Order: sequence, then structure tokens, then C-alpha cells
Amino acid sequence: MQKTSILLIVLTFGIISNGNAQTKQKVKNNQTTQTTNKKMENNFNDEQKKVFNTIEKMVTAFQNKDIDGVLATYEDNAIVMFEPLKPVQGKEALRAFFTQFVGMNPQYTFSSHEIYISGNIATHIAPWKMVGQLPDGTKIEQSGLSVAILRKQADGNWLMIQDNPHGQFLLGNN
Repeated sequence: MQKTSILLIVLTFGIISNGNAQTKQKVKNNQTTQTTNKKMENNFNDEQKKVFNTIEKMVTAFQNKDIDGVLATYEDNAIVMFEPLKPVQGKEALRAFFTQFVGMNPQYTFSSHEIYISGNIATHIAPWKMVGQLPDGTKIEQSGLSVAILRKQADGNWLMIQDNPHGQFLLGNN
């Protein structure tokens, strides 16, 4: 009986310790991701940082299911390619599609960001990975290459006018 109790305590402690190690690793990985993004952002000039800020606002709002916050990062007639070859345009149509997608509880990670600016037009390119869950509990994982075009507004902020999260589509490696 005493051996069984000790074994149970050891197993329980092992499971708790393992769980704590995984939690610490996740925190460490999130910190690494944030550090990587901050390092990239530090290499951007002031205008590139403003473009990057728009992208971060959109992703954060999307992950927080804040549809108004998402839409605030797009011009009124922006086009988003929720699926290859099927553009969706206009705030109300975008609202409907984004509302549909937030139900998957998506979590995005980006491995890098490139931003190019020519006058009042910017291009943001970033490979991404997403993990989410369908309403029936099925886990989904997707990845792609985001290509977004932004325009500088009169107030100095940047808004997206075209957003294609499936920029890799034409390569045929879907």
C-alpha cells in the first residue's frame, strides 16, 4: 500500500512537473516570437514601423474577435482574398467574412516581415501559420504568404487596400 501511494505521488509530481515545463516552454516560445518581431521592427524606418503597426493592430483585433478593430485597418473599398481567386470587397462584405472566421479562434504566427514603401503605397509580405479550431472541435492548421498593399492616409496612418493571405497560391504549393 505504501509503495502504491509513493508511486502515485511520484507519477502525480511527474505529470505536474511536465505540465509546468510545457507551460514555461510555451511562454519562452512566445517571448522568442515577440523578441524576433521587435528585432525586425527595430530595423524598420519610421514609415515602415507605421505600416507594421497597422498589420499588428489587424492581427491582434482579429485574434481578439474585435471585428470593428479589424475593419479599422482597411480602407472602405479594400479587397481581401479570403480564398484564392475569390476577392471580397467593401466593409460590410468584409465584416461578414471576418465574423465567420473568428469563430475558429485563430492564432497567427509570422516568421518574418518585409515592408517596401514607394511614395504613399506600401507592400507588406509575411509568411504565416495559423492554428484554429472548427465549431465541432476539429483542429485546423494552415499556412501561407501574406501580401498586403497599404495606402498612406491624409492623417499619416496606413490602411490596407488589398490583402491576400494566399500569396503562395500561384506557385501551386497550396
